[in-house]
This record gives sequence, structure tokens and C-alpha cells, in this order.
Amino acid sequence: MSCDPPSWFDHVFSQPRLIPYVNAARLDGTHAVDRYQWNLQASEAFHPALSCLEVSLRNALQVKLHGLYGRADWWVAAPLRKVDDDKIRRVQADVRIRKGAKASADDIIAELSFGFWVSLLNRTYDRRFWVPALHGAFPHYQGNRRALYDNFDAMRLLRNRIMHHEPIHHRHLEADHAKIYRLLGYMAPDAVVWLKRFDRVPVVLAGRPRP
Repeated sequence: MSCDPPSWFDHVFSQPRLIPYVNAARLDGTHAVDRYQWNLQASEAFHPALSCLEVSLRNALQVKLHGLYGRADWWVAAPLRKVDDDKIRRVQADVRIRKGAKASADDIIAELSFGFWVSLLNRTYDRRFWVPALHGAFPHYQGNRRALYDNFDAMRLLRNRIMHHEPIHHRHLEADHAKIYRLLGYMAPDAVVWLKRFDRVPVVLAGRPRP
């Protein structure tokens, strides 16, 4: 039996996008359609865990930066890099178009991307943010800032692949899943317990296509 998808599948999803699935299927004897379907299911299953991680990071950093600068719109006083300041300005402009003068700091915070919050953990902000405040956002973490940043950035890349409908079937998804839980546990162990009640990732990973 051929591992290749039917012609309608090529038409709907485009042959160039299917190449990674076809190549992998030919190597291990699975079917490209099964791999594509499983990739969709795995991407869907990861959404709750990644959502919890993103929202937890955003809120944990926001609390500490609010305390450091004494205001919810801490970015007004903070020494941000131009690239990060530009991101806030774009979000402010978008939010004000929709909400006008009623736009609040919370409205801005909710619109800032996962990438923005992860960037606040990079070395540029080591002395500005990490040392005086942001280390306190991770009360259950014992390591250094660089390792933490690298791990969060890896999850940012995974999240972006999923949101842009890219292949994740080739990744060590069990390790990715464990990393999400580890990072979430540094901030909120109770959230880990709650998430495990309905997290479908283990079940979906167990159903990975086999020859």
C-alpha cells in the first residue's frame, strides 16, 4: 500500500506542505494522511498546556513589574529595548482603535504576545528586570536566568509552529510536554495539578501512527 496521500489531499493541503509528512511516512512505513491527521490532533491537544504556560508567565511577570515600577502600565517608566517598546506601541494603537479612551493597562497586557513576555527574560534585562524583580516570579526555580529563558523560548517556538499549522510530528513531543509542566511548576504548582485533570496530550501521543 502506498504511503502517499490521495490527489484530493494534495489539492486541499498543497503538495509542498505535505512533503515532510510524505518523507517521514516513507521512512517508517506509515501513511502520510495518518501522520497529517495525527499532527492536527497533537497540535490541538497541546493548546491547553501552552495556553496555561503563556497566561501564567504573562501574569507572573506583570505582577512583579507592576510592583517594581509602582504602576500597572510599567512600560511607561521601564527602560525597554526599542524592539519591545515598538511592540507595546503597536498593541496600544490597535487597542485604542477598538476601545478608544477606555483602553486600560489590562487591555494592553492581554494583547501582548508570548514572545514579548519571554523576551523580558533575556540577558538584556538581566540587571534591569531579572535581578530586582523577575526572579521572584519563579519561586520554585533554582537555576539561572539563561537556562530559564532558553526553555521558555523553546516553548515559544513550539507554540508558534502549532499556531502556524507547521509540522510537529517529528519532535520529541513527550519532552516538550514535560518541559511545559516543569516551567509551569516553577510559577504555579497548583496549576499543574489542575491541568493534568483534562490534559489530553498523553493520550494523543500514545496514538502516534505506527506501521
